[in-house]
Amino acid sequence: MSLDPDLLAILCCPETKQGVTLADANLIQQVNAALGKGLVRNKANRLLVGQIEGGLIREDQKILYPIRGQIPVMLIEEGIPLEQILPVQ
Repeated sequence: MSLDPDLLAILCCPETKQGVTLADANLIQQVNAALGKGLVRNKANRLLVGQIEGGLIREDQKILYPIRGQIPVMLIEEGIPLEQILPVQ
C-alpha cells in the first residue's frame, strides 16, 4: 500500500491536527486479525467488519484512520483506537 507523498504531507488527524504516517504492514495485519475476530470498534463505537487495505496512524500512535478503496477515511468517528488491538506500552 502506498499513497502519493504530496497527499500524505498535507493529511493530518481531523481531531488533534497531529501528522499521520502510513501504517506498516505488520500493524495492518494485526488490525485485520482483530477485525476478523469481531473485536474492533471505531470512535463512533460501531463494530467494524471486513478488512482494511491500509491505514494512516496518528503521530501519538493512538488512532488509525483506515484506507479503503485506496482512499483514506479521515473522519473522526471512523478512526480506530489502537488500544483495543495493541498491548499498552
